[in-house]
Amino acid sequence: MIPRSSRGLLAAALLLAACGGETPVRIGLAGPLGDERGAEMRVAAQLAVAELNAAGGVRGRPVELVLLDDSANAQGALAVARELAGDPSVVAVVGHPTSAATLAAAPTYGGAQPVTLISPSASSPLVTQAGPWTFRLCAGDALHGAALAAWARDRLGADRAAVLYANDDDGRGVRDEFVAAFEAQGGTIVTSDPYLDDLPSFRPYLERLGRRGGADVMIIAGAGSGSSAARILGTMDSLGLDLPVLGGQELAGVERLGPLAEGVVVATSYLPDQAGAANETFANAYRRAAGGQPPDHRGAGAYDAVHLIAAAVTAVGTDRERIRDWLAGVGTEQPAFEGATGRIAFDENGDVTGKPITVGVVQGGVLRRANGS
Repeated sequence: MIPRSSRGLLAAALLLAACGGETPVRIGLAGPLGDERGAEMRVAAQLAVAELNAAGGVRGRPVELVLLDDSANAQGALAVARELAGDPSVVAVVGHPTSAATLAAAPTYGGAQPVTLISPSASSPLVTQAGPWTFRLCAGDALHGAALAAWARDRLGADRAAVLYANDDDGRGVRDEFVAAFEAQGGTIVTSDPYLDDLPSFRPYLERLGRRGGADVMIIAGAGSGSSAARILGTMDSLGLDLPVLGGQELAGVERLGPLAEGVVVATSYLPDQAGAANETFANAYRRAAGGQPPDHRGAGAYDAVHLIAAAVTAVGTDRERIRDWLAGVGTEQPAFEGATGRIAFDENGDVTGKPITVGVVQGGVLRRANGS
């Protein structure tokens, strides 16, 4: 078996031969590539690379992805960051999709061999302080939490909310911001309970909610399309808890759970049916590449990040510091970038500015924009 490092060199050599000996522009792609979140990123990033190479590459050079799996945890993300930052041929990195992985890896990306990191979906408020080499393309949890609270109060007339949150940076971030906004609008939090993916059962939490008089709405903060959301929704169904269920962008993919997910509301920075020519082109191309499956916010963000990095290299070359400085000026020193996710401009902390929150609802197995969102 060829070692991973040797396989990468062999692939690079073959690409060089195919492209007349031009050295490829190499972009890292870091995420949980073995699960749905990473698979969506990978398909979208590969789509962007294919488009760039079909148009002649960047500065006449082919673009190549360096794919590394972070297992969606801090230890894996740190190992990936060390490998990518330590490889001088990598001009920038797309990833990590989760806040915990992004926060763990950010000091390495900004360390002795700094390289730009663009996260498509890390929404924790802590990412704002991750350092000058870290950017993100999604709105932060403050906006997601506020949108969910407004939907619960204004659209559903909810006075009492129950919260189940993944005990990680993303889950706690959505919980904190929702609770603050909901209580500020006069609502009451009946229960607020953490969970991990290996929690044996959600039944005790939900039975205790019943003993406390129930709630008008259930918030699931984190862990959307995987087993936790399925188990929560399935347990609610078995107990006859017929509550509206709301969640942040981590619930993207929940529609794949079928009838259990019908009516679930998701606040996110991206939906595949949102307006815009760039998004329509991307979403259609993604469906063709993914066997009809629509993209989510992670895939759309990864697609835009690859094109952003390519634009930076086109403008300033492959020097890592010049790429970072060019990206920091997107929306100020140079025009905002119009991508599949909409308008992209960065503030002084690398946070995307002016990114609206869209509220979607699962209808007939499809997550689509809700009326009035």
